[in-house]
Parts: sequence; C-alpha cells; structure tokens
Amino acid sequence: MAARHPAEGPQIKRLYNQAVRTLFAFPLAASLLAQPSPEQQAATKAEHERTLRLLGIDALRRGADGRNRDAPNAANYDESKANPYPDLPDPLRLNNGKMVTTPSQWWKQRRLEIVELFDREVYGRTPKVTPRVDWEVTSTTNETRGGVPIVVRQLTGHVDNSAYPAITVDIKMALTVPANAKSPAPVLLEFGFIGGFPRRPGTAPKGPPPGPPAWQQDALDRGWAFAILVPNTVQADNGAGLTEGIIGLVNKGQPRKVDDWGALKAWAWGASRAIDYFESGKLVDARRVSIDGHSRYGKAALVAMAYDPRIAIGFISSSGAGGAKIHRRNWGELVENVAAPNEYHWMAGNYMKYAGPLHWNDLPVDAHELVALCAPRPVFISAGATEGDGWVDAKGMFLAGVGAGPVYRLLGKKPLPTAEFPVMETTLAESDVAFRQHSGGHSPGPNWPVYLDFAARYLGASR
Repeated sequence: MAARHPAEGPQIKRLYNQAVRTLFAFPLAASLLAQPSPEQQAATKAEHERTLRLLGIDALRRGADGRNRDAPNAANYDESKANPYPDLPDPLRLNNGKMVTTPSQWWKQRRLEIVELFDREVYGRTPKVTPRVDWEVTSTTNETRGGVPIVVRQLTGHVDNSAYPAITVDIKMALTVPANAKSPAPVLLEFGFIGGFPRRPGTAPKGPPPGPPAWQQDALDRGWAFAILVPNTVQADNGAGLTEGIIGLVNKGQPRKVDDWGALKAWAWGASRAIDYFESGKLVDARRVSIDGHSRYGKAALVAMAYDPRIAIGFISSSGAGGAKIHRRNWGELVENVAAPNEYHWMAGNYMKYAGPLHWNDLPVDAHELVALCAPRPVFISAGATEGDGWVDAKGMFLAGVGAGPVYRLLGKKPLPTAEFPVMETTLAESDVAFRQHSGGHSPGPNWPVYLDFAARYLGASR
C-alpha cells in the first residue's frame, strides 16, 4: 500500500510543489558535501576508468537523473514501475541450495557465505591486518547543556603509519559524557561533523550557526553519552582519495584491486576503532553502543553494524542505495548511480559490474541480507516522505527490513509485524526490526525522538 501524506485541504498542492523541488534538488545537495577540486575530479575520473579497465568494461549504464524530471533517464517515483515485488535471494538458503533451520547453521555457515559475497561483490574486503590506532585527548572542557553538566573531550586517533610514512591518517572524534553519571553510560556514536554541517567553499554562512541538534539534549537528559566521528578523516569521500586515507595507507599508496574495500567499509572501520577507545576506559559503556548515520553515513552505519558485533543497536537514516534500499528496485537512486564516478569509491570495484554488463538482478546478495547480518541486534530503519526524500526509496528500505525477518525470527527476535508498506508516520517499533517514514524531507530529525524511545528499551539509562 502506498504511503499517504497526512496534509489535507488546500495546503496539499503548496506542500507538494515545495517538496518536489526539494526532491529533485537532493542529489545536488548531497554532491556538495565534499566539493572535490578540479584536480580531484580529474583524478577521480581517471581512477574510475582504471577500475573499469581492470573489470574489462567499456562503459556503464547511465544512472537515474534526480534533478530533471523531464530527462529521458529521470528518476522513477512511480511504484507501478519500480519492480514492486523483487525476487530476492533467500537469506536462509545456503549456496548449496539447502535451507538453514537452526541458529547454529546461520552462525557457522550461512552468515559466513553472505559476508563473503558482500566482501567480494559489494563493499570490498577489509584487510585482515590494519594499523594500530592510538587515541589522544587533545582537549577537555566542562560545560552545561540544557541544565546537564557535561564533559566534552576532543580526540584524535593517530593511525600507525610506520609501514608507509608518506600517508598520515588522524581520525577526529568528539565525545560528550554526562559529568554526574555514576557509572559508564550508553553512548550514541554518530557519523557526522564536529562544528556543524560543512558549507560549500566560497559561500558565506547564513546567520549565526545553529545550536546543537535536539537529539543530543534528549540523549543527555536520558543519562546517555554521544560521540561524533568525522568519516572523512578516516577516508576521503571521493575516488581521488583511494590512494590516501586508511585505504591508501594499507595499500602503501597503490591503487585498489577490484575486491579491495571502499569508503563505506573504511568509515565502518573507523567506527570500530572508536569502539576500541570506548573499551579502553570507563567513560562510557562499550557494551551499549548505538551506531547512527544519515544518508551516505546511514549506509556506513548499517555496514558498521553488520560487520562489528559489538554494536548493540543502530539508527539507519535515509541510507538509500548501498545502504538499506533493495538494489532490485527501479526507484530513485540506482546501482548505476552508485557505480558512477561520484559514488563508486564507496564500494568495491566489483560492484561496478552490476551497472554494466551485469544487472542488479545478478547481484548474489541484496540489502535485506545486510540488515540480516545485524541480527539479532535491534535496528531502526528511517526515511522521509517521497516528496523530499524519494531518492533513497523508503519502501525499498522497508522491504529490506521485511526481508531480514526470517533471520531475526530464527534467532528468537521479533521481525517487522507486517509486509505491507505502512501509512506515513506509522511507527513500527514494537519489533526488533523497526521502521518509520516521517513526513519531512531528507533529514533524520523527525525520527530521532522515536528512535531514542526505541533504543531506550535496549540501552536503558546510565546505571
């Protein structure tokens, strides 16, 4: 069932027109996030073409155009044309065709098969040995936020580059802890920016910087800590950076092989190193870590949770293709978009095959199996309205949650209670896989309060 917007009466047309403008502007807004220089753009294109040559591919299919609704390849937002009932791989069917019927078979056989397929064909292989990270507290301040005394620590994770000194990687993170906590608190680990969302180079700020997000105050009021990890300090968000950052450091400045890890895996590795830091002390409870991310960082958050069993729960916001969106759907962002020069660095080189000559349906895995890798831990899948957040395919992400259900059920957890796409702003959070589509645009904001209530069932309060 298609979602319905709650607005009624004469406001509908005005709201719809405003939202559609946001919808078609979103891919451009996302592209402004990193703003590579002309030199970086040229290097990115050259690296993209090099990878195509390694794969023996002359050209890729063109991705969907999310900016021009009149373009021949305009992004589809018509559910009847979206492949509404994709034929998904069975997460409980072994490669030999036999069915998984016990938790032991899942852990010892099927889960390992799925991880291998994602490693080889989608996200790339994280090296078996990676450099040590030594965390340094660069500053400590005592503050008060919303009446809650807090301690804020600015941290730098120095990645050991003794094997290749030409590349330096310093991971930036800020950790905020309630000062009066009697014991280590749960911690929300968010992929984000310290000091606010970056603006396009050369543009002036519009008025005073905004205050801290409301979710941070809500977390503090619950007795929780939060940390902001800056992904681009782990690995650059462009193809030119693949010979730098942690990927370049491990490869000693050499280009990637087709099954080497991409930026999503690298950012996830950075989150794991943050958890190492949490485990090294008693500032926070490393057994109660929530991973949180929005848009491309929602993709990274889901990948991090799938691969690091220490993560207790996840808030996966508007993650789209390469995240929780089913690849086998013609809606908004497509495999072809992710394989294009401005996004391919997120993935393994092998992923590009599925944008030509192979097709999405040839992928041996899909996003529901990525969600399944998080089982039995709780995960909250979030999206905005089609009119404003259509690019990420809310229904496609919901279907991934549904498709992970058999694995959650096998492991004794509650799957989503329905396979029917819910009406806008219906909260499905009584299960261990949760979903909510809010009526706003490309933002996690409206769903943060709902997620925090969901997370409280599992994280509790500062003990």
